[in-house]
Amino acid sequence: MVGGSNERSCLIGGIAPDVPPGPYPTPEAPVSPSASRRSRSRAAAAKPSGPARPFVAHHLAPPHEILSEEETRTTLDTLGTAPERLPKILLTDPGLKTDPRYEALRGSGENLLGRLVRVRRPSATAGEAIAYRLIVTSVGGD
Repeated sequence: MVGGSNERSCLIGGIAPDVPPGPYPTPEAPVSPSASRRSRSRAAAAKPSGPARPFVAHHLAPPHEILSEEETRTTLDTLGTAPERLPKILLTDPGLKTDPRYEALRGSGENLLGRLVRVRRPSATAGEAIAYRLIVTSVGGD
């Protein structure tokens, strides 16, 4: 026999095999913790673990720059395209936090939807590649 068994019906010659019990708990062992232990673990999970950690951008994340409304209009005119044709970026995207003004703009309640984000990436051929993204609230583009 490979593994173990919790059943006493598999006696070999009337003697239980010297095999450790299987991976399933025995009827004597409770499956879930008692109510008092459960409430303590929930209270510990709900308690904040201290001050929120500050955001630190990863060294591979390219810097994002949120453009003002006027810069957005000028850039769209220069590109000669409609904003709906540009790639989208969610308002909750962590890459936006690489812009130092992002938290201030969100805190002031300024509307960021429909604005452009300039993403600058290093490029071996061009020196610097610039991409633009349109800020949206959901994947559907609302």
